[in-house]
Amino acid sequence: MKIGIIGAGNIGATLARKLAACGHDVKLANSKGPKSLQNLAHEIGVRAATKEDAVSDVDAVILSIPFAKYPDLRQTIGNAAEQTVVIDTSNYYPGRDGAIKEVDDGKPESIWVSEQIGRPVIKAWNAVLAATLADNGQPAGSSTRIALPVAGDDPKAVTIAKNLVEDTGFAALAAGRLEDSWRQQPGTPAYCTELTLPELKLALDAADKVRAPLNRDALMDKFMAPGSQFNHEQIVATNRSMTA
Repeated sequence: MKIGIIGAGNIGATLARKLAACGHDVKLANSKGPKSLQNLAHEIGVRAATKEDAVSDVDAVILSIPFAKYPDLRQTIGNAAEQTVVIDTSNYYPGRDGAIKEVDDGKPESIWVSEQIGRPVIKAWNAVLAATLADNGQPAGSSTRIALPVAGDDPKAVTIAKNLVEDTGFAALAAGRLEDSWRQQPGTPAYCTELTLPELKLALDAADKVRAPLNRDALMDKFMAPGSQFNHEQIVATNRSMTA
């Protein structure tokens, strides 16, 4: 499959590496231009590209940029072919992104993203820590394989996104329509809690839309408190305990 990825941070670069290793033809772009990505692209076996090139002649575009930057992509995404699947991996954190009233008032994050870029999106890979994505994938069939939710309104696009999630080493769970994707946002039991497929189904059902942003902010306060230090296992355990 031909894939363009915009955003070369921890998530975007890891996805590029993993998908290229599975045989996909991957173009990677960022806000600084292809020259800034040449070494990384050579190392992981992808092509460094401009944002415009990343959305041209591809089957899927994966967006992995800071949440507040999505309005800047409207013109770029407008140049993608109509049949190109657009996948959103982002999350909203007011302390980083600034307050966005519509999202604060309850609009699901990926609905807002779709409105900003003028295209429907599939929400995937948002509910996984970067270290989990990089190191904790497992072969299909493993009883302990971590599952990730995939939400969207186009069944064909959801299937494509699920297949790509599976390629990166995780079980993919169809998590409902994009309107339901708040169930996998920060502060929910499904978010960055490393659950198996049966556990993830229960976690999505247990999500509380009112509590989720309160949990998100409480977790960030805990993780960012002066002097606090959390290893990966402690982050996962804290996410689980505070969102249960």
